[in-house]
Amino acid sequence: MEYLLSLFLIACSAMFSGLTLGYFSLNLNTLERRAKHGNPDALIIYPIRKRGNLLLTTLLLGNVMVNTALSVYLGSLVSGVVAGVMATSLIFLFGEIIPQAAFSRHALWVGKTFAPVMRVLLFVMFPITFPIAYMLDKLLGEEMPSLYSKNDLMQIVSELEESEHSDVDADEERIIHGALQFSHTSVREIMTPKERVFTYEKNQRINQEFIDTVSETDFSRYPVYSGNEDNIVGILFSKDLMHEEEDIAIWQTAEAFDENFLKARPDEKLDVVLGRMLKQKKHMAIVLSKNKMFLGVVTLEDIIEEIIQFEIEDEGDDDDSNEA
Repeated sequence: MEYLLSLFLIACSAMFSGLTLGYFSLNLNTLERRAKHGNPDALIIYPIRKRGNLLLTTLLLGNVMVNTALSVYLGSLVSGVVAGVMATSLIFLFGEIIPQAAFSRHALWVGKTFAPVMRVLLFVMFPITFPIAYMLDKLLGEEMPSLYSKNDLMQIVSELEESEHSDVDADEERIIHGALQFSHTSVREIMTPKERVFTYEKNQRINQEFIDTVSETDFSRYPVYSGNEDNIVGILFSKDLMHEEEDIAIWQTAEAFDENFLKARPDEKLDVVLGRMLKQKKHMAIVLSKNKMFLGVVTLEDIIEEIIQFEIEDEGDDDDSNEA
């Protein structure tokens, strides 16, 4: 009978010790996110884990009570020194080290499995633990949320991609990295400089020869200037040229020429420019200096390529092609 009672007390010590580390190794914010997504384990554990100080007080009180009872009981069986050595050894090995090592590695399963026991313990010990937990809540406040920097998130995604237990693949890793970085990238870093951009003077006459020339370059939009190439006054849409009258100037077209074009500064961040493109439904922005000089163009395709970290090839692309 003495041995059974000793084993029972050691098992209770192991449970309280293991549950303390097991529950508190589970990040509260991660549990909340998983619960919102319907994870069955998180739905069971989160209501228990979210009251951190009450849970901690209950587990520690139970652990102290059991360990004290074990020491006293062993002291009644053997001499004081032997009882102290036995209690220390048994609690250290079987009541602390082994359960904590095991429970922390399987925290979700342990938390779910012992949830009914924890509800009972929280209820039974509530009159004692609640005042202490309430005082801790007031003195220490709520648990600090786990916030990750962009670099942290990128590293987490990379680790997930490398893990055989994760379904994150290399393409998703690349795109997530690009999405987290593109808001720090400026227009200047990805724009096509004006030296590589096809432009046309607004008084250029539309005829078959001109249409053939535009078709050969195979771009959908071209900056249009007036007088000199630094004075951009609009955008020419090549797909609309077929529907225009012949032998008229670009600026006289009904649909192919748009004076209401999007402008961008070279130091603007891509997320800002992307927001304006989506809001104004524009696929190209003319990059202008502070004194309104034409520097180049940036397109929606350029920004998407920066996000997905992959060059979008179309039929008009080749190694030496210009962009417009």
